[in-house]
Amino acid sequence: MDLKEIKEKARENLKGYCRVCNICDGRACRGEVPGMGGIGTGSSFIANIEALSKIRLNLRTIHDAKDPDISIEIFGKKLAMPILAAPITGASYNMGGKISEEEFIHIVISGSKDAGTIGMCGDGGDPVFYESGLKAIKSQQGHGIAIIKPRRNDEIIKRIKDAESAGAVAVGIDIDGAGLITMSLMGQPVGPKTKQELKELISQSRLPFILKGVMTEDEAEIAVEVGAKAIVVSNHGGRILDHTPGVAEVLPRIARKVKGEILIFADGGVRSGVDVLKYLALGADAVLVGRPVIIGAFGGGKEGVKVVLEKMAQELKQAMILTGCKDIKSIDERVIYK
Repeated sequence: MDLKEIKEKARENLKGYCRVCNICDGRACRGEVPGMGGIGTGSSFIANIEALSKIRLNLRTIHDAKDPDISIEIFGKKLAMPILAAPITGASYNMGGKISEEEFIHIVISGSKDAGTIGMCGDGGDPVFYESGLKAIKSQQGHGIAIIKPRRNDEIIKRIKDAESAGAVAVGIDIDGAGLITMSLMGQPVGPKTKQELKELISQSRLPFILKGVMTEDEAEIAVEVGAKAIVVSNHGGRILDHTPGVAEVLPRIARKVKGEILIFADGGVRSGVDVLKYLALGADAVLVGRPVIIGAFGGGKEGVKVVLEKMAQELKQAMILTGCKDIKSIDERVIYK
């Protein structure tokens, strides 16, 4: 199974919901929410792609980085690559339903594990979304991370305890889901959180806690202050607020403020291993991948997810050879042409 075959099959299975464009940049699917596009004009989705595309790399070939080590350790887990599957739900209403919610998240979690990395499960208006994710994590001996929507705290705490029981590696909330249209449509209101509310949630968790959806330096500092172990710099794939900057535009400033104090993930517009290298050079410790994982799942099941992730890993390794980086820790701003 190769990527061309996976895309052809995905195009068939996602017909009417995702065009599986040769260049997945959010232009063809502007405003398609629910669906796979960005909110409103689609500019926030597009900004993620454009911000990454503007970054140029310094080519270096006089060095000893002949066989780079791309492995990392996160929350006590050794991973083969700094590339994780983002939390994704909505196989039924965003992706056409050719794969059930339960089957989809099992494919993502198990396919990620087979690739040597880890996948995240998400939450949604239908209880089956989160329950299916935890079931998938449990089936893989806890090899997964659970992300919860920013509901009322008592509802989140119940889901934290469920994630602990499933043996999840970590838990968190995608705080960038505040005001999510699809949640409102399903009668599941979500909203922002105060510092005190976040402290309460984190105090109730035995697992490392992640705040997904941080796009400013001040909120990154708040995440450190309240005791989160990781943040995800993310605009929710451009699906929440129109006209936000791309993640690559804000990541360097956030990294300068909190790098080393908290784990930093970057999420948005990753389409290749070169994109992964760019985010790492801008200050991320690892990246999350969303839409390409969907293509892998709908085009080839768990093997498709594995192929997509491993191809990115190989591209990252090749890019590291050509920029003189022998391991993930050696990737820094020297990689970027200024």
